[in-house]
Amino acid sequence: MRTEIIAVGSELLLGQIVNSNAQFLSKELAELGMNVYYHTVVGDNPTRLEQAIKIAKERSNIIIFTGGLGPTKDDLTKETISKSLGKELIFDQAALESIEQYFVQTKRIMSENNKKQALVLDGSYILKNDYGMAPGMALEVDHTIYMLLPGPPSEMKPMFQNYGREYFQNQLGFQEKIISRVLRFFGIGESQLETDIQDIIDEQINPTVAPLASEGEVTLRLTAKHVDEEVANQLLNELEQKIHARVGEYLYGYEQTTLAQELKTLLIDKQKTISAAESLTGGMFSEQLTALEGSSQFLKGSIISYSNEMKAQILNVSKQTLDEYGAVSEQCAKEMAEQVRKISNSDIGISFTGVAGPEPHEGQPVGTVFIGISMKDSETKIYPFHFAGSRKGIRVRTVKYGCHYLVKLLSEIE
Repeated sequence: MRTEIIAVGSELLLGQIVNSNAQFLSKELAELGMNVYYHTVVGDNPTRLEQAIKIAKERSNIIIFTGGLGPTKDDLTKETISKSLGKELIFDQAALESIEQYFVQTKRIMSENNKKQALVLDGSYILKNDYGMAPGMALEVDHTIYMLLPGPPSEMKPMFQNYGREYFQNQLGFQEKIISRVLRFFGIGESQLETDIQDIIDEQINPTVAPLASEGEVTLRLTAKHVDEEVANQLLNELEQKIHARVGEYLYGYEQTTLAQELKTLLIDKQKTISAAESLTGGMFSEQLTALEGSSQFLKGSIISYSNEMKAQILNVSKQTLDEYGAVSEQCAKEMAEQVRKISNSDIGISFTGVAGPEPHEGQPVGTVFIGISMKDSETKIYPFHFAGSRKGIRVRTVKYGCHYLVKLLSEIE
C-alpha cells in the first residue's frame, strides 16, 4: 500500500507553523506497517488542492488529509474532496448536536458557519473528535482510501490514535497485534543513550526501537508485532530488560508521564508538602505542579523572588549573603530553599536561582544555575549546573532537574 499525507494550510507554506502532523502520522503509520511514500503541503486554495488530489490518486492507494475542516471560508478540504470524488456532503447528526451543545455550555451564540464543521462525505466512516468540533472521516472510493483529519495537533493526534489506527487495522485486515511502549529517560543525552544501546538499535527487527529527544529528556518507543498480544508484550519485556541493564538508572517513567507527574505521585504517596522559591524560573516550577489535578494536596505555595529586594524582604535571605556571594550562588540557593520551607511550614522547600541570559549577571556566565532542596530534619542539598542553550531552554531544564532530584530524594524515603 502506497500512502500519501497531504497537509492543507497556507500557514504551513508561509513557515508560520511546522508540519508536525506529517511527522506524527508517518511514525504511527510505520508502526502499522504502512509505507508513506509522499508528503505534500498545499495552501488554502481549491484549485491547487484539486491538483494535489489528482496527482495523489495516480500514485497512492491511501491518501490522508490534515487541516481545512474548520468553519471559516478558507477551510475548503471537505468541499474540494467532495467535488473531486463526486460525493455529496451531508450533516452528521451526532457531530452537529455536539457542536450545538458546546455553545449552550459556554453560553455563546453559535454562528451559522459553525454548522459547516458537522458536514461529512456521504457514506464515510466517522472519526469522533473528542477534543474539538469537526469530526474526521474515512471512506474508500475506486480502491483508494481517503482519510480526513483536523489540523490542530491537539485534535488530530488523539483522533488518529483512538479511531484512525483502528479503522486501518480493520479495513486492511491486519492480523498482527501492534503493541507499543514508551520509556522516558532524564539525565542522559540522546547521543549518549543511543551510544549505550547502539547494538540493540542496529539489530532491531521485531521489536523495534525509536529514540526521540524533547526539551532535555529522551524517550524510546518500543514496538512489537505478533498475532498473539501476550507474545508481543513478552517481546517488549525482554527488550526493555536489555535496555534497563544499560541505562536503567535514567529511566523515570512510561508512556505520557512527565517528571512533574512522577513528582506529584511521590509527594502524595509519601504524604509530603512542598513550597518553592523561584528566581530565574519565574513560577515555571509551580505552574507545572498546579497544572496537575490534586496539586492542593501537596503544594503549599510559591514565592517568585526575582529581585534581590524580594529575596531579602519576603524570603529573609540575609543581606550578608547577597552582598558577599550574590543572588546567583550556592549560599543564596540554600537560604531561599530553607526560608520558603519555614515560611510555608512545608516538608520540602526548593529554590531556583541563576542566569538564564541573554547577558551574564553578577559576574556569572549565562547558564549558571543553583537548585536548593531543603527537607525537614535533613541537610540542605545544593545542585550546581552550567547549562547551554536559549533562555527558554535553560529555564525548562532547570525546572526538570528540580523535579528530577526531588523524585530521587523522595524515592529514597521509606
